[in-house]
Amino acid sequence: MKKMVAAHKKVGKQRYRETHGLFYEDFEVGDVFEHRPGRTLTDVDNMWQSLLSLNTHPLHIDAVYASKTEWKRPLMSSLVTLAIVGGMSLNSTSAKGVANLGWDRIRLTAPVFVGDTLYAESRVLAKRRSRSRAKQGVVTVETQGLKADGTVVMTFERSFLVPLRRHGVDVDANY
Repeated sequence: MKKMVAAHKKVGKQRYRETHGLFYEDFEVGDVFEHRPGRTLTDVDNMWQSLLSLNTHPLHIDAVYASKTEWKRPLMSSLVTLAIVGGMSLNSTSAKGVANLGWDRIRLTAPVFVGDTLYAESRVLAKRRSRSRAKQGVVTVETQGLKADGTVVMTFERSFLVPLRRHGVDVDANY
């Protein structure tokens, strides 16, 4: 049986602190992390992100316009979906990360609307020691965003740089 990574560390007698993310050694190719809790999307999510990113396509921000499309209602901006699914994956994958290195093969596979609840999961595709940073490694995951009914709405690959355990800074101890 594979060793489980603790979500808490002891900081005193009968006192524990949440810890997030993994060190390089904790990742194994093929591991799948289910990211919880889910997130139910709102009108505010769609409006704020659309305006913040200057994505003013009326399909996202004009209910009358959207009512005349095949969707009959506003479609969530793909930037909302990417931001939320990406954010959901952080704690259990790259929260100890030094840097995101990139996103690849972003695919939008089903429409997303206000009221949909999204979940996410990430599968470890690859890992290798960094060629330029001896104390760190590169991990690549494929993340899926899913509706509550299991419909996959988005997939993407993401690579990030994480420290090796013996070289990692224990940021959780500092706050």
